[in-house]
This record gives sequence, C-alpha cells and structure tokens, in this order.
Amino acid sequence: MFERILLVTPPLIQPNTPYPATLYLKGFLNTKNVDSRQIDLSLETLLSIFSKSGLEQLFKEVSTKKDYLSDNALRIYSLSLDYISTIDIVISFLQGKEQTMAQMICDDQFLPQASRFENTADLYSAFGEMGYRDKARHYATLYIEDLCDFITETVDSKFGFSRYAESLGRCASSFDEIYDTLKRESFTDKVMLDILDKHIKEYNPDMVAISIPFPGNLYSALRCGGYIKKRFPKIKVEMGGGFVNTELRSLSDIRVFEFTDFITLDDGELPLLRLIEAMKQTEFSTNNLIRTFLVDDDKVKFMNCDTGKSNVTMSETGTPDYSDLSLESYLSLIDVINPMHKLWSDGRWNKMTLAHGCYWGKCSFCDCSLDYISRYDPLSAKIIVDRIQEIVQKTGESGFHFVDEAAPPILLKEMALELLNRGVNITWWTNVRFEKTYTADLCRLLKASGCIAVAGGLEVASDRILKLINKGVTVEQVAKVAHSFTESGIMVHAYLMYGFPSQSEQETINSLEVVRQLFECKIVSSGFWHRFALTAHSPVCKDPDRFAIKENESDFGGFADNDRFYNDLHGAKHEKFGEGLRKSLYNYMHDIGLDYPLQDWFSFGIPKPQVAKSLIYKAINSRESFENLLKRELIWIGGEPIKREIKKRNGKSINQLIINNRTDVVELTETSDICNILYDMIYRCKIRGNTKYVSGISDKKYRLKDLQKDIEPYISDSFCDFCNTEIMTDLFQTGLLLI
Repeated sequence: MFERILLVTPPLIQPNTPYPATLYLKGFLNTKNVDSRQIDLSLETLLSIFSKSGLEQLFKEVSTKKDYLSDNALRIYSLSLDYISTIDIVISFLQGKEQTMAQMICDDQFLPQASRFENTADLYSAFGEMGYRDKARHYATLYIEDLCDFITETVDSKFGFSRYAESLGRCASSFDEIYDTLKRESFTDKVMLDILDKHIKEYNPDMVAISIPFPGNLYSALRCGGYIKKRFPKIKVEMGGGFVNTELRSLSDIRVFEFTDFITLDDGELPLLRLIEAMKQTEFSTNNLIRTFLVDDDKVKFMNCDTGKSNVTMSETGTPDYSDLSLESYLSLIDVINPMHKLWSDGRWNKMTLAHGCYWGKCSFCDCSLDYISRYDPLSAKIIVDRIQEIVQKTGESGFHFVDEAAPPILLKEMALELLNRGVNITWWTNVRFEKTYTADLCRLLKASGCIAVAGGLEVASDRILKLINKGVTVEQVAKVAHSFTESGIMVHAYLMYGFPSQSEQETINSLEVVRQLFECKIVSSGFWHRFALTAHSPVCKDPDRFAIKENESDFGGFADNDRFYNDLHGAKHEKFGEGLRKSLYNYMHDIGLDYPLQDWFSFGIPKPQVAKSLIYKAINSRESFENLLKRELIWIGGEPIKREIKKRNGKSINQLIINNRTDVVELTETSDICNILYDMIYRCKIRGNTKYVSGISDKKYRLKDLQKDIEPYISDSFCDFCNTEIMTDLFQTGLLLI
C-alpha cells in the first residue's frame, strides 16, 4: 500500500536556489493530500564535499597520487591545510552568513589561490571601493572553482560544480558508455549515496521520484536509482524531467530499467498521480498510466491510456512548496563580473511559472512539437499574485525568477497592475520575446512592479535569418524594445545564436557588428553566444529541405534521441567563429574593445561588416506616431495628488497639483479647469488601492483620446502640443503611463 513519496533533485545543479521541479510536484501533491518530502541532493552533496571533513577525505585520497599531479593540482595539494582551515568560513560566507569576513576574503593573504585567480588583475573597476561583499563572493567563487579543478583532475573526471558527467548525457544515442561508467563508483558517488541512504532510512518512502532536468543530472540520477533498486528493492523509482522529455521519447534499451522502474514524459503531475493511484491498489495495474515507460514481458513499453484528461491545468497545480529544504544553506556565487549575468548564480530566487508553454511557439529552432512549448496555458494575474504572497510568507524571500519559456507581455502587464494594486513589493526577472508590445511605458510599469531584468532571444542579429527562424521580430524592433527596458532601469540579457542553417560568413560578421552597437549604445547588459544545434523536435529537423540542410544518417542506439548531426549545404564553416564571438562578447560585457575593428577578435581573415554604423542609434531614436498613442490607456503609478487653490492679488485664482513621490515632490500649476480635469484623470487612472482594478482590468479604461475629448475645450493649442507642455511632461515623468 502506498503511503509516501520522496522527491529528489540529483547532483549537480546550480547551488544558489532550488531547482523548481520538486517544488512544483510537491505543491501539486499537497492538493491531493499525498504525503511527500523533497531533498536537494545536489546541494547536500556539494556541502558535504566542500566542508572541512570533506576536504580532509579528498586530500587523503589524493595523497597516493601526488607524484602524478599537474603543477596547478600540486600547488593546491601543497596548500591542503590552508584549504581545510578556510573552507567552512568560505561556505558560510557564500550562504549569507559571516558577512564581516568580506574584507578578510578580499585580502590576498587569506585565501589560497591557484589558476582561477590568474585573471583578477583589476577588480577595482568592477566592484569599486564599496563593493567588498561582491568582490569577496567573486574571490570565494574562484577559490571553489580551483577546488573543482582539483577534484576533476584527481578523483572524479566527471565533476563540475553545476553539472556532473554532462558529456555522458549529450548525444547519447546508445546507452553503452553510460552503462559502463555506472559500473565504477567515484568519490562524488560515495558522498552522494551516503546522504541518499540516510534520507531513505529516515523517511521510508514507497516511491522515489528523481528529476533529470539537464544532461548534467543524468548520470547521478541513474546512479541513485540503481542504488535504491539494489539496497531497497521494495521502493519504486520513477524518473522524469526536462532531459527525459526531450531526449528519451523513443527509449527502447531495457538496461535503463536496471536503474528505474518508471520513466514519465512531459508534465509530471498527472503521470505521477496515476502511478500513486496504481500503487495504492491491492494489485498494481497499468490500465490508467499515462505517458509512462516501464518494462513488461522483458520489453520496454510505453503506457498512455486514453482516460479523457491528459494534463493538469496551471490553475490546478497548486502553489510551489519550499518546505523540507534548508533555504539558508544555498550558496550565492559570482563567477562572471557582470550585474545581469550574475543573477543566474547570485542570490536565492523563488521560482515560478506564469504560463505553461510558449505563447509564440513558432521559432524554427525550438521544440515546437513538444508539450512544454506547444501547450499554452496561462495563469490569471490574481492566482499568480495569490501564489506570490503565499510563497513570500512561507519562505521569507521576496525575490522571484519567473522561469517561463517567454513570459506573455499582456500577462506581465496584468500581474504588474495586480501587484501594484495590492501593494505587494517583490523583485523579479524573467524571459521575454523582444516584441513591440514592450513599449517604454509598459517597461516603466513592469519596473514599478519590481522587475529588475529580462532575458530574451535576439538569436542571429540578421533580419533575413530572423525571418527564417520565424522569430517574429526584426533587429530594429529588438533594439527599440531593449532600449525601452534599459531606459526604465531594467537590465537586458540577449541570447545570441550563430551557425543557423544557410547563415553566411558575412551574416555572422554583420550580426557581431549589431551586437557591438547594442553594447555601444548601452541598451544590452550582457549576452551569450550559442552554437545552433539541430534537434529532433524542431521545424528545421522536420523540414530540412526548406532550411538547406542534409541530416547525416545514423542508427538509433535505443537511448537518447534529440541532437542530430547534419551538413549545412549553403552556410559558412560555423565552427571557426565560436572563439572570436565568445571573446568579443566577454569584452563588450565589460565595456572593453567596443572601438576595436572586428578583425581583432579573429585569428583568420573576415569580411568587413556591411551594417550601417548608426543602425542601432537610429532605431532607438525613432518615435511612434501621436495617432497610435491616442489609443493607449492612461495609467497612474505616481503618488497621491493634492489639489490646492492659490489666489492671486488681482483676485483671480489658479489651481496647483502637488504630487509627493518617494524621492521628490512635484508642484504643477494650471488654470482651475485644466487642473480639475487632470486631478480627476489621475483618480480615474491610478492603480494603487483602486478597487476598479481587478487582475489589471478596469471596468472602463480611460485612454489618451478620452483626455483629449475632456480637455480640448479648455486649451488654445492642439492637444498634441498640450501633451508636450511642461505640466504634461512633468506628469508623464512623475507617474503617468500610456499602456
């Protein structure tokens, strides 16, 4: 009889915040009254290794190999006592404790230093005099990375601080190499399995569900599953997650089930619930299982019974649950000195998804045919903010990372209005598409609701390729949107791509020039170049002739099937550009080399860019027509207005609007009629505390054209000219938005 389930995040994954898969599943199981517990085995394994006792064991194991070490590893080994004596204080500092140690850590005489410290010549310009804590976190991160290098060279070649044996999971059509590797237990495995063993004996679960979000979690998940099946044969093991959903949809190798009993695809809520229901029966039956691989009659079978309901809607999933996790134990790291880039590793963010799937869902390089992209199911703004408030109350943390494929702009607007209306203060960031909906004023609204950063795909900065990708944006549009975000105080990260089918050498260099101009105009904060990869579930793979590629024939080995090898029939030799693109972008992110010729980044000859030097500058300085603005809704996010009558000596009186904002006070003087209209306008359009606004929708929107109708009888100039007067300019700057 089924009683409880243990949810596991296996090593290794970024240690600054919990990966959300188990949080989501636990939140859902709560709604079904299923007893569950979650563990972050990845974090616990890291904390065990990077501790005084962990390093003592590490250096003891290496003592017999010291004659074969590289110079760098030998240096670390010779400083073993320094590492052992400092590791606990460094980890404590990275957990947000012991903050008075920042200046000591920044002192070059405190931490032992190896090869990772070789490129820290000028950190003053990055952190300044007051940046001791960030600088200390960066130093502490380099210290940890030095130890990671040592572990990789000496006791576990598969080790990586945020991924483990990642190469084994990439393009693993055959299970052979992984299977052979699983026969040999590593140093990391021993630590991980000891921790897992303790949790299982303490909780005594009937099932262990292991999430595999990335290739870097595959090996450890299988290692954990195999250990459970041997040591605790009565416990059932289930696996799912992002890697499974994209890579294992054609699974046929029965050896995989030596390490698990079930593998489920796509959203895990309903498949897991069906497994639990089956296990509660006196005799286990597969009749109602959905999207589940298992072994039956010595064959891998896929069970997907048609029961009328294939998924749990977003509104039914419940609030992500952070209980069981030691939230104060996560580590804030700074590996890259860039304010936007470090968000991924610095700080503990509450993870939430606003909408299942992608509202666009058309990009030709993406997994458009899979459920996690194709099935769009948004939450309402009310439910989103309800869940935000519940999570803040339970975790004590008000920072959120919305992990959507691309957050819908209309939903973000409604969420922002709901947050402001309720007076909920949070900090948040998310992924977006750079579409024209993100006007300057919408970005100001998002900023007012707590948005600090967005990440979005510029991909190949070429209008021809963007059209081929079906991205739905242009280079000019991306520039304008990025400018709107940046001007509002929101940082922008650009996902960049090179090597898309048919992309020429000239287009690659033109793209780099566009990227250079984006940084030169300071409208992008950071970026990352990805090499295009052909995946089995993308439109490119399904229609190779349209994209001028020829897929290489290969035999499927029965395990993973996602990445495909191909020949680009018309494009450049893409592989040679990677290093130059990476090097240039790294420098641009640090405001270096923006005036260098592009040729300087490459060791071979490249064509001159055929992009106007002022392309981005002109794009961000173009203006929208006044006719379009008249259709926009007026929204007020400023302070409460105070109306005051001032009498002049001649007996006449004028009115004054006084608006107190958090940092200043604005006094606006106009005739009585105009002042009254603007005062009434503010009250009709204000968000904070306005009961007319429910989930961002007012019962009657007040647009700029409505203001035009109300105020034109009292002005002598055109309404367009009036909107450019000092009083209107002050109102727009103080809190009046056109959305």
